Amino acid sequence: MAGSFIEVVAQDGGRFNAYVARPAQGSGPGLVLLQEIFGVNDSMKATAERYAEEGYVVLVPDLFWRIKPGIELGYGEADMQQALGYLNQFDADLAVQDIAATIATLRAMPEQAGKVGTVGYCLGGKLAFLSAARTDVDCAVSYYGVGLEALLDEVRSIRCPMVFHFPENDAHCPPETRERIGAALRMRPQIEQYVYPGCDHAFAAPQRKQYDKPAAMMAYSRTLALLRKVLGPVYDLNALWEAHCYHEFATRDVDAVMPTMVAEPYVNHVPTMTGGVGHDRLKRFYTHHFVHSNPPDTKLIPISRTIGSDRVVDEFIFGCTHSCEIDWLLPGVAPTGKYFEVPMLAVVCFRGDKLYNEHIYWDQASVLVQVGLLDPKGLPVAGIESARKLLDETLPSNTLMGSKSKV
Repeated sequence: MAGSFIEVVAQDGGRFNAYVARPAQGSGPGLVLLQEIFGVNDSMKATAERYAEEGYVVLVPDLFWRIKPGIELGYGEADMQQALGYLNQFDADLAVQDIAATIATLRAMPEQAGKVGTVGYCLGGKLAFLSAARTDVDCAVSYYGVGLEALLDEVRSIRCPMVFHFPENDAHCPPETRERIGAALRMRPQIEQYVYPGCDHAFAAPQRKQYDKPAAMMAYSRTLALLRKVLGPVYDLNALWEAHCYHEFATRDVDAVMPTMVAEPYVNHVPTMTGGVGHDRLKRFYTHHFVHSNPPDTKLIPISRTIGSDRVVDEFIFGCTHSCEIDWLLPGVAPTGKYFEVPMLAVVCFRGDKLYNEHIYWDQASVLVQVGLLDPKGLPVAGIESARKLLDETLPSNTLMGSKSKV
């Protein structure tokens, strides 16, 4: 953990600690991260560091300080029982005052620039809700907040934009309770709410058995969309992606490619499962199997580009002559000398102003047909026609379905 602790002065004169994580850029909007019932533990610190990577100055206040300062618990049964004991002694009203003091401290920090939001999990999800209703925070996000049904009178006090993440199978918030909460939240147009099918409480906590990675990733992107919209910082993802591709395909300079990515990035070419996880493995892959493995006549024909809060989705056609072994696309296949074109889709995720991962998709059957390794006769596969129809929608459809189905 790269962060440290600072001291916050409570509104009633006491003092408590808050973990602080700072962005590499040195300054940014503020984010108050609100703990689960386990205190400011390693999980909360790691989450703070992740948001710092996104460009935020993050404070994680020790909201159990009035009971016992410095509580850091794990997720085993003994720690769970201890955490529940602390929860029984917890005063949410005083905690909201401590959150307000934390927000004020954050706003006064020289590295904090602009607005401040809150994000909370479990107990922290409830406190994020209360902070939106009772403090001057600029936006808030609640992950599986507990006990919200007893606080619905507070909904009308929420003025800032807010997002709620509800697991479908949360025993702490059964369907009828969730619907009652949702009905109250729908009265406020600035509030978004999402339900995650099949998920349980704590689905966004990697260290918990309930962790659901796909749902956690979706929730994180939705959270970041709100934070970017209200707080910033807004990065030029188009320019960042263009620079990355320029060094991959134009200059073919691996040493220039790697600084465009986070410290531990990954790339996955889905059809062939080629790429690398982590800086060293990915750099080795780029050096020996990608950047210098593309034929001289390689070309990318752009089709469309969609830019979101934390990712770029690029649709393009990849074309080249198979004049050398293309390790990442046709691993182990000797050059055939044949030209091919194939539609591709790149889903590129960013953290802050750096690439975090790339998922690249294409139709491998189409490539194999075009280089002569797959006989398309009797199979529902197409060769270069799929790329050509992507460029010209007037070409016939349904050709693989038989003459009666051509349109």
